[in-house]
Amino acid sequence: MGRRGYVHILASQRNGTLYTGVTSDLAGRLLQHQTGSGSKFAKRYGVMRLVWFEEHAWVVDAIKREKAIKKWPRRWKIKLIEENNPHWHDIAWHLL
Repeated sequence: MGRRGYVHILASQRNGTLYTGVTSDLAGRLLQHQTGSGSKFAKRYGVMRLVWFEEHAWVVDAIKREKAIKKWPRRWKIKLIEENNPHWHDIAWHLL
């Protein structure tokens, strides 16, 4: 049986940097980012605020979606975020 997958976008509070990632354990991955043991990119730019995520029934589908989003222009990513989170709140509380 396959695992669920999550595509997520994190934002920096200081400089507006965006990070797009994929995981099968969103809460665990966020904890890694917030404690500095996530990606080197996220740590370097302080990208820890969850501003958007999408759940997929299969992690392979989440990986495909992540790859597509990473190729998008920044303005498309911003539009995606603002469709459901216009004030860019940290929505990590959804995972509790």
